[in-house]
Amino acid sequence: MITRRSFLKGTAAGAAGAALAPGLLAAGASAPAPRLRLSSCSIGSLENAKRAGLDGMEVGVGGAADTLQIADPAVRQKYKDQMQATGLAISSFMMGLLNSNPLASDPRGPAWLEQSIEAARDLKAEVILVAFFGKGSLLEGREVKKADVDVVVERLKAAAPKAKEAGVILGVENTLSAEQNLDILKRVGHDSVRIYYDIYNLWNQGYDVPAEIRLLKDRIAIFHFKEGGNYLGAGGKVKWDEVARAMNDIAYKGWIVLETSSPSKDRVADDRKNADFIRKLMGMTA
Repeated sequence: MITRRSFLKGTAAGAAGAALAPGLLAAGASAPAPRLRLSSCSIGSLENAKRAGLDGMEVGVGGAADTLQIADPAVRQKYKDQMQATGLAISSFMMGLLNSNPLASDPRGPAWLEQSIEAARDLKAEVILVAFFGKGSLLEGREVKKADVDVVVERLKAAAPKAKEAGVILGVENTLSAEQNLDILKRVGHDSVRIYYDIYNLWNQGYDVPAEIRLLKDRIAIFHFKEGGNYLGAGGKVKWDEVARAMNDIAYKGWIVLETSSPSKDRVADDRKNADFIRKLMGMTA
């Protein structure tokens, strides 16, 4: 699923938790990379992520400016220091600024994509969330904004080869259906542009989420998990067991990113609780 260079080195060995044969261990072979890894976009620091038992953190690229915050080497160095201290990863970037400054209309959009790609290369982040909500939504009611989609397709086409060279996936997140997103991906025509799939958002849109996951298959780069103001599994809306079956059916490998709220106001404890829910749901080892 994710084609990051560091991830490819381990995937051939198989699924998460598979034990190496004693002969391989004796030969000094490294353990297989985990099939699934857990991250959070609200945990605040990699130190907090480690305390919550996560594998990494999703970070924002910063607000609208000619030069993004994440493009500052000093900012990235702080993340590198945290990565070194904790042993955790930056799973992904979030381009939330595109919700108020749409990729379809802001002239700085292409430069922002390039800056984010180069920063992701530097921090070894695997996916960049390219957001299409708020002003940036590609829907007007249930109708696709065709003119906006045309511009977005061209800008993603231009950025995709740079993303491939950097080993990064551009993950499009929006409220379109799987079929509508597949049409966009077909028009872009590049494997470095895929879908950032948010379970709760799309369930709220009324889509058949498990069916969409099976339809999109390996065009899904990464997942967001949340359930409104509730802990995962406590909202009563998302049928998480069906989601898990669909993800297992497509043999999803990659990151699951918590975009969850913090009912107790203790972010570390709440992310740990939600991570435990995911591990049990997906049959992961603790």
